[in-house]
Amino acid sequence: YISENGISPTIEEIRKKLKLKAISTIHEHISSLEEKGYLTRSENSARSLSLKREIKSILEIPIIGRISAGLPIEAIENSEDTISIVNPSIKTAKGYYALRVVGDSMIDEGIFDGDIVVIKKQSVAENGQTVVAIIDENEATLKKLYREKTRYRLEPRNQNLLPFYRKEVEVRGIVIQVISNITDKPEKTVSKKTKHGFKTIDLFAGVGGIRLGFENAGFKTVFANDFESKCKDTYDLNFKDSKLIVEDIRKIGIDDLPKFDFLLGGFPCQAFSIAGYRQGFEDEKGRGNLFFDIARIIDARKPEGFLLENVKNLKSHDGGKTFRIIQETLEGLGYFLKAKVLNTMEYGNIPQNRERVYIVGFKNKDYYNEFEFPEPVKLTVKITDLLEKNVPEKYYYNGKPLFEKLKDFVKEEGKVYQWRRQYVRENKSGVCPTLTANMGTGGHNVPIIKDKKGIRKLTPLECARLQGFPDWYKLPDLADSVLYKQFGNSVSVPVIEAIGRQMMEAMKRY
Repeated sequence: YISENGISPTIEEIRKKLKLKAISTIHEHISSLEEKGYLTRSENSARSLSLKREIKSILEIPIIGRISAGLPIEAIENSEDTISIVNPSIKTAKGYYALRVVGDSMIDEGIFDGDIVVIKKQSVAENGQTVVAIIDENEATLKKLYREKTRYRLEPRNQNLLPFYRKEVEVRGIVIQVISNITDKPEKTVSKKTKHGFKTIDLFAGVGGIRLGFENAGFKTVFANDFESKCKDTYDLNFKDSKLIVEDIRKIGIDDLPKFDFLLGGFPCQAFSIAGYRQGFEDEKGRGNLFFDIARIIDARKPEGFLLENVKNLKSHDGGKTFRIIQETLEGLGYFLKAKVLNTMEYGNIPQNRERVYIVGFKNKDYYNEFEFPEPVKLTVKITDLLEKNVPEKYYYNGKPLFEKLKDFVKEEGKVYQWRRQYVRENKSGVCPTLTANMGTGGHNVPIIKDKKGIRKLTPLECARLQGFPDWYKLPDLADSVLYKQFGNSVSVPVIEAIGRQMMEAMKRY
């Protein structure tokens, strides 16, 4: 357009040329081109676009057919066309091919029906990579690939769909680039659909981390409760139905609850926590005894099962007596249990060292026998991937009294340090230490990083990301100390989702 007319097109002219209904999609693509250094944009002109640098190294990649982002389709390899791409990491078109996407099973990965994916030919893939997989002799599908003990899990990225499993999978390549079919993409929302119709109640719900994980796995939330009134601001901002009911669980009657199939609850952990009081059932604030309200509800309603989450120390507290009481209580109600300690950085692909014990219970012994906790996944996400780009000055220690204590110890960018009241501790594992509820109030385990502007603490949004909350999740206008507490008390969403999917898969077989 610039070559032909000597001026840049307006946003409206681009919209009409591409036959789009909304200009938001155009702004999204322009912003992407700005970030990659191809365009600049002035704020004071309707014709504000200009080319920043010439596009070089254009490669022609053959489009050899279609690939299903849904149910597998028969593999077809007929070169029908080529697509021009710019990718500095690719020096030659040899060893690469492209496929047109059919279906919507990968929309949460940003791959939509009609898009084109560029594939690097290779026969092996790491856990969590998006692959072209050949299954059932000659059926092709585009999915996330995970190796389990005796099988492969092919996982969609659409919260309404379930993974499927095969003992044999042939990898034909990995996705290295997505070429968007420029249309108005559907807005990403929290879907309330579920194929199986399993309904859950979300107790000690906090800001909805367990709910998010289970809804991503195909369950539907019908009731949510927490005692903290400020959690309601965050929870209700992000969920359109089953709003948070603020009430002491001890005052909730059995008849107040709707029909449900699974009880979910990360019951208060401070009474058992290594970082807390270690008082267990004898906690003077009554937090340890709230477990028995979970048991009361399970006993009265006899749901299909439950997931309970707590700190790792629950298993060893009081010489194992506390956990034994919990186990005997739940088994006495007629449930079969499996419990395991999982670390977020090993099972959630999130760089946080967060160990929690997860207790899964089923009333049906067949479900119990089929259920296995998820396999570990390779940690590919780095701390720097989750950091904000433009951080307000209030999070920096520059010029503040604490800066003098930090400057000689916090030296490297990309590492997370801890302020332990009297000294600085470098976290040499390359991941964030366990986020805690008191990290915004000057207590121990305050995560600190250094960036190009100086030394600062993590922001509430970064803490949300380190718990695996998606970017569309909104933070309300609350004090930072409140938000730090909410996300420090929350759960790691990807770990919860992985457990939920395993529970769903165990039941799907019957």
